Amino acid sequence: MRVISGKCRGTKLFSLEGNNTRPTLDRVKESLFNIINFEIQDCVFLDLFAGSGAIGIEAASRGAKKVYMCENNKDACDVINKNITKTKLENQITLYNMDFQKCIMDKLNETFDIIYLDPPYKTDFALIATKLLLEKKLITDKTIIILETDSEQTVENQFEKLSLKEFNKKKYGRASLLFYKAK
Repeated sequence: MRVISGKCRGTKLFSLEGNNTRPTLDRVKESLFNIINFEIQDCVFLDLFAGSGAIGIEAASRGAKKVYMCENNKDACDVINKNITKTKLENQITLYNMDFQKCIMDKLNETFDIIYLDPPYKTDFALIATKLLLEKKLITDKTIIILETDSEQTVENQFEKLSLKEFNKKKYGRASLLFYKAK
């Protein structure tokens, strides 16, 4: 796993041992950032289920002004902190080691330009998180919400009920990236 582009390009990142996290493949990450490339510079970015931190670190490397990451797993947070230190992005990244709901309600207080959600598969955490972000008014009509899932149809059905519209979709083997904006 490495940083693909930006000021930290080529930096190899630490990853968590075991099966507790599911790092986004480099080809998926590269495609994702090619799609949102013109939105990254000076944006406020949220990586809510951060895992190894690779997505948030990539955003910071490519010029995001501020990146917020949330990860509930302490071991994963230790790896993220090592990656933040290795890439020297401490001034751009804030990491919260807590449950995503508590993080949204207690820690996040600014609107986001880009929100990346890659929750554990087979959960409704993306729906819960998005509802909370909408309730707290942290999503604007310009916010891009990106969801990584292996249950594309389930997520699309759940998100139909929200005030969001899907504007792009990409499939990479088992994983799909779904892109949403407020209606």
